[in-house]
Amino acid sequence: MKDQDIINLLNTVKSGELSVEDAYTQLKDLTYKELGYAKIDNHRERRVGYPEVIYCAGKTPNQIKGIVEYMLSKNCNILGTRADRAAYDAVKEVCPQAEYNELARTITVKVKDAELTNSYIAIVSAGTSDLPVVEEAAVTAEIFGNRVEKVIDVGVAGIHRLFNKLEIIQGAKVVIVVAGMEGALASVVGGLVDKPIIAVPTSVGYGANFGGLSALLCMLNSCASGVSVVNIDNGFGAGYLASMINKL
Repeated sequence: MKDQDIINLLNTVKSGELSVEDAYTQLKDLTYKELGYAKIDNHRERRVGYPEVIYCAGKTPNQIKGIVEYMLSKNCNILGTRADRAAYDAVKEVCPQAEYNELARTITVKVKDAELTNSYIAIVSAGTSDLPVVEEAAVTAEIFGNRVEKVIDVGVAGIHRLFNKLEIIQGAKVVIVVAGMEGALASVVGGLVDKPIIAVPTSVGYGANFGGLSALLCMLNSCASGVSVVNIDNGFGAGYLASMINKL
């Protein structure tokens, strides 16, 4: 419930359209709702500008369904990350309009259309194998009301591919760079654009990649200025932060 929603509610009480008791019922869960297995943070959108996101890994399908069912009553868009098909099937029982992105492993419910930003976020990936992380970042940014442009498979092994898409990347307000292996793409892009870069190391790579650790360390040690780094495979974190920057 946003500030204007509270004002509107109080005005309906003042005008006599709504009883004090009914208004209390709507306000009693203003901060959070206790479900027993979860406490839904109803206050989060008022505090930070974005509603709570459901991290589905480790939750049962029924728990995820219960959380979604309650959140639908608050008329907010819903994003679930790291979701499998079983979680999606459970959510569909209470929300037939829910959508599942199998590559990103996300569940989304669009209750209302978010007004898209004029500026856009560019998401650049080194290889096709990085696409699950790209998609998670893109879905996150889009449901929060951002325009997204994806530039796929332009890693340093064939860097001429990157230069052909440079105009798109340079036109963005913020750039997400997704790369595995040695993660060099973030440094390359950092030396070509004047926008903040959010680097996402992925777990793509052979043994000495150490599940993304080599890419993470490479990005953290980037000699290009303006490069920040999120956790390995954390497309959601990158999409969320890029949204905040894009809307400044």
